[in-house]
Amino acid sequence: MPTYQFTYHEHVNDKALSGDHFHLLTAARNATESAYAPYSGFRVGAAVMMNNGEVITGFNIENASYPVGICAERAALASAISQFPEEGIRALAISYMPPSGESSKPAFPCGMCRQFISECEDRNQAKIPIILGGQQGKIIVIETAKDLLPFSFGGKDLA
Repeated sequence: MPTYQFTYHEHVNDKALSGDHFHLLTAARNATESAYAPYSGFRVGAAVMMNNGEVITGFNIENASYPVGICAERAALASAISQFPEEGIRALAISYMPPSGESSKPAFPCGMCRQFISECEDRNQAKIPIILGGQQGKIIVIETAKDLLPFSFGGKDLA
């Protein structure tokens, strides 16, 4: 039976990150403060670094009609693409703060966001590294969204 494997980088804390990745994770961590999460209390922040060096942030916005809300990753990516439609995406960072206040390990994107990031990679025609971390503690860096969504559905499947 075939198996699926991928490689990722794990860091004990943010001190081991490159300058760009550290800056981006810090922006994502800060974005959690603006999240609108009155129902779950689970605040998520995301930050997108464009190839031109611009950093665009986003955060989750909940709604009483739960499916109407938007995740931080999609909010940040949609904003980045809207503001810089011709610019490529260099990296994406995601952080969170749960109601308990304990945020020391990475949280991964939901399935809908994985699909959205995968499509952004197709549009970008390049991998988008994803930096995942809480407000402190362990950091995981994944080189491409395709690793989080094997057998993804994309534009080529519509042909």
